[in-house]
Amino acid sequence: MTTTTEQSLWLQDTPTTPDHPPLSGQHHARVAVIGAGIGGLTTAVLLQRHGVDVVIVEAGRVGAGASGNNTAKVTALQSTMYSTLERGHNAAVATGYAEAATAGVELVAALAEPIDCDLQRAPAATFAYTKDEHDTVRAEADAATRAGLPVEWAEKLDLPFPTYGAVRLPGQIVVHPAKYVRGLAAAFTAEGGRVFEHSRVRNVSVTAPYQVSTDEGAIRAEHVVVATHYPILDRGLFFARLEAQRSYCVAARLRSGTPPAELAISVGNPSWSFSRHGDHLIVGGQSHPAGERGVDFSRYTALADFAHRHFDVEEIRHRWSAQDPKAYDGLPMVGAYLPGTSRLWVATGFAKWGLAMGSVAGQVLADRIAGADNPHADLFSPHRASLRSAPALLQQNARVAKDLIGDRLVPPEAADTDDVPVDTARVLPDGQGKKGVYRDREGVVHAVSLRCTHLGCLLRFNGAERSWDCSCHGSRFDVDGAVLEGPATRPLSRRDP
Repeated sequence: MTTTTEQSLWLQDTPTTPDHPPLSGQHHARVAVIGAGIGGLTTAVLLQRHGVDVVIVEAGRVGAGASGNNTAKVTALQSTMYSTLERGHNAAVATGYAEAATAGVELVAALAEPIDCDLQRAPAATFAYTKDEHDTVRAEADAATRAGLPVEWAEKLDLPFPTYGAVRLPGQIVVHPAKYVRGLAAAFTAEGGRVFEHSRVRNVSVTAPYQVSTDEGAIRAEHVVVATHYPILDRGLFFARLEAQRSYCVAARLRSGTPPAELAISVGNPSWSFSRHGDHLIVGGQSHPAGERGVDFSRYTALADFAHRHFDVEEIRHRWSAQDPKAYDGLPMVGAYLPGTSRLWVATGFAKWGLAMGSVAGQVLADRIAGADNPHADLFSPHRASLRSAPALLQQNARVAKDLIGDRLVPPEAADTDDVPVDTARVLPDGQGKKGVYRDREGVVHAVSLRCTHLGCLLRFNGAERSWDCSCHGSRFDVDGAVLEGPATRPLSRRDP
C-alpha cells in the first residue's frame, strides 16, 4: 500500500535542484519583489512587460509557500464572501470585489495560456451540507447576483451525498498551481528577469532607494514589493490588522467514480471543500486560527474519514496544510505599505482565495508602479477606513493581548525531558522562561526557545504539522527553530534538551 505523502499534491514533482541561484553580492533593479508566489510573480511578469527591470528574491523555492499548498481553485465565487461584504460594508463594495475577483480569474487564464499547468474550466459552487445552512446559501446567491456575478441556483450538485441548495458560477478555473507559478517564473527569466531562491530577506532600509538585504547579498531598488503572503516588515502595523488561519487538505485516489464536477465548498462549520486533479479528489477544511491550542493529527483524520465515508477511496495519497492571512474587514490589502509612500508596496489578506485575488493584486501593483490607473486600487487600499469593522479589529487585538500575557501564566507541561513521549512535544521550564521540547519518531530530542522572534509571544505546538506556531501573528517554526512562516524572519534560539 502506498504511504501517504506529507506534502502537497502540487509539490510532489518539484525539481530536486533549485532552478534559480541564491542571492549573493550587490544587485540593482528598478523594482525588487520579495516573494515568488502568485502575487509576487504576477506583479513581476506584468511589470516586465511594461519594460521595467525587476528582481525577485524568495526565501525558499518558487511556489513552495501558500501558492503550492492550496486547493487549486481560481474562482470569483468564494464561499459566502458577497453576503459577508454586504453586511460588513455595503453592496457597492461587494460589487467592486466581484469585478476584481473576476478580473483575477481571467488574468490567470490569460497568463496560463502558454504554460503547461493542467488548466481546466469548471463551475464553482457554494452549497448547504445541512438543512440549517439553506438560508445562508440562498442569501449568498442573492448577494452574488446583486454584485453582478452570473450565478445560478441549483438544488443538487455532483456530490455523492444529499445537499440542500447551492449557488453555482460557471466558467471558473482549476489549475496545477505549482506548475503555473513555475511557468510564470520561467517566462519571467526567459525575458531577462532575475530570480533568487533560498534567500530570506532580513531587512529593507527605511528610505528609497531601498536596500533589500539577505544574509549573503543585497538588492538596491527604487521600488520594493512585499509579496510574502504575510508582510515581513513591521512598519505599517499589518500584524495588528491581519489574522492568520490554517486549513488542511488530503488528496485521495478513487477506486471508482470521479471527483465532483464542481469546485464546491459548504457554508457550515466545519466547512467541506472539494477540488480535483486528474483522478485525485481533494478534500479541504478543518480550519482554525494559527497557534490554536490542542491541534493534532485529528485535523487530517477528519478529512480522510469524510472522504472514505462519501467516496469510493482507494487510498489517501497526500496531506498538507496552508496558512492564510485575513484582514479585519475582509478585504485584501494591496497598495502602498505606508500612507503617503509611493515606492514601498504590499499585497496580503487574500483570506484563502489567493489564486484569484493574488493575481488581481499583482495587476494592481504593476499598474500603480508603472504609473497607470487601476479600477481596484482604491477598494483594496491598505489604508482604507472601515468604521463598521472597528469592533472586529478591537476584538482581534484583544485576543492577541490575552494570549501574549496568558501563555506566560500557564505552568510548564513537564519537568524533565524524560517526560516527553515519542512524537510528542511538551513545554518545559527554561530558567525564568520556557522552552519547547519535541521527541521525534526516532527518539531524538529537539529543544527551542518558545519566544517568537517577531514580537515575543509564546509559541504553541501544532501536532498535525509538528511545528511551533504563534497565536499572535501566525509565525511558524520547525522543531529545530527554522522559520516556516512569517512575519518572523529569524529562527528560534536552540536550547539544551
